[in-house]
Amino acid sequence: MRLTKYLPAVALLLTLSPSLSAQPPAAQPGTQAFDLPAFVQRLDSLRQANNIPGLSVAALKHQEVVLAAGLGYADLDNRIPATAETPYNIASVTKPLSAVVALRMVEAGSLDLDRPMAEYSDWVEFCEAFSEQPSIFAKGLDCEAPKHSLRHLLSHTAIGTPGSGFSYNPVLYSWASRPIMAVADSPFSALVEKYVFVPADMRQSARIHRQLPLRGDLAKRLAPPHLVDSSGTIQRAPAPSPQGDGAAGGVITTVLDLAKFDRALDRGELLSAESRASMMAPTPSSTGEALPYGLGWYVQEYRGHTLVWHSGWWEDAYSALYLKIPELDLTLILLANSEGLWWDNPLDQAAVQGSEFAQAFFSTFVSQ
Repeated sequence: MRLTKYLPAVALLLTLSPSLSAQPPAAQPGTQAFDLPAFVQRLDSLRQANNIPGLSVAALKHQEVVLAAGLGYADLDNRIPATAETPYNIASVTKPLSAVVALRMVEAGSLDLDRPMAEYSDWVEFCEAFSEQPSIFAKGLDCEAPKHSLRHLLSHTAIGTPGSGFSYNPVLYSWASRPIMAVADSPFSALVEKYVFVPADMRQSARIHRQLPLRGDLAKRLAPPHLVDSSGTIQRAPAPSPQGDGAAGGVITTVLDLAKFDRALDRGELLSAESRASMMAPTPSSTGEALPYGLGWYVQEYRGHTLVWHSGWWEDAYSALYLKIPELDLTLILLANSEGLWWDNPLDQAAVQGSEFAQAFFSTFVSQ
């Protein structure tokens, strides 16, 4: 199906609701000035310009949903509209959820983020084997001295001298599930269910990996991945290859369920205030420099505000953006069934301002 044939048939399901329940809408303090219809129109224009068949969005203010919408088609071939209840593979937006699991176990006294990784089974062998691979994520990985800790993996500070600098590394972040599983004596997916999905009431969410297929009800509604071929045609893409039970990805969910996660996190229902603050604080380097990542979140300053965010990108398949402005109690969640949300953020920086979708959010919700 060519892009020019489906763009006029935009499907928009818009909900202006202050909660995740079926309660009647009510105006929330500070939301009246937001031009939500114009914001949705801007998102839809960006969706079309970036070759995204289907896009779902949720926005929260004061921990309440003020916008939930679907734009375009979750399934382009079958003309199934995207909605706020459409499930997507969220790729690396999984990382904040995985960090909650780790910190919940730290709070329980069962996990030490600073314990040497060399004390865990298979780390030394993995590190040495991976460091010899041609992958960009293996470049600079020093396995000679066993100085790596779980904190280094979760904060992306494991390359070079551990703790000396930031370099985004999904492979090492994924491996962080190994020591967590070893300590808990439980599959990582079961821990996400226990510490995230259940307490946040995320009933439209599930983990998937090689030994864990997607549960049937979500599989039926999952937005299939799409790509743009060399002729500019948007077409169905192959399903992403199965992965292990790692911490870097493996979550299928909806924008409304991520809104539940966001609200539960901010209300202290998943972690203590201290643990939540540690997630969203820049990691100090070994020389005292503030690095642009906490534990499961990018952290940066932009136009006088601290931004806490994560992107998700699966090439030729899915993309996502989860952006928080804590001091304004604002959140944006975007999920897409193509890679069109991705803006090529550098591996050694946090630069969400490079996203046109983030800029649209700033213009509507911040630049008042």
